[in-house]
Amino acid sequence: MTRTMTHAQKGWLISGIILLIVLLDQVLKIYIKLHFTLGETVQIFPWWQICFIENDGMAFGIEWFDKLFLTLFRIVAVGLLVWYMVCLVKKNARTGYLVMIALVTAGALGNIIDCMFYGLIFSQSSLCEVAHLVPIGDGYAPFFYGKVVDMLYFPLITNSAGEVLFFRPVFNLADSAITVAVILILLFYRKDLNDTLSKKETPDVEK
Repeated sequence: MTRTMTHAQKGWLISGIILLIVLLDQVLKIYIKLHFTLGETVQIFPWWQICFIENDGMAFGIEWFDKLFLTLFRIVAVGLLVWYMVCLVKKNARTGYLVMIALVTAGALGNIIDCMFYGLIFSQSSLCEVAHLVPIGDGYAPFFYGKVVDMLYFPLITNSAGEVLFFRPVFNLADSAITVAVILILLFYRKDLNDTLSKKETPDVEK
């Protein structure tokens, strides 16, 4: 007989996942920011490199919107996701689906921290100088205008000339959490997504 988790246990689980992902994401970003010059690359394997870049945009360096709008949008999105998770717990949604939403929330929160605070506490990274911590407010950008730190690079497929054909974007752990969760939702949890967003009551979804 499968033991069903209580609402409190699910709440602790998703809180722990969010805290762990955000902590790991920030530790990695801060280490890279304080030890790498901009553009510095370290090869782990031919198909996996650590490459320090910064961006103002969304996941994988995409830049579609104004920086302030994007940061505020992320904050609102995280607020809605937290509210959604509370509703899911009350509806006794499947634990796996809750974990997926927690991963999305953690990823969004991780990048929000960069945007809100990195510009305040770090000096500017450059091609020849590593950033350092500065007194709050003396950093390279005002509140909300910090840059997101990316470092994970997987040039999986290259041609004979060494040009990368796939995968070119440089990303971070927060981006990874969001991407993996969205893919798994589309593959395995589409029914959960549809059911929880529908108007009908589903008080006992967990099976």
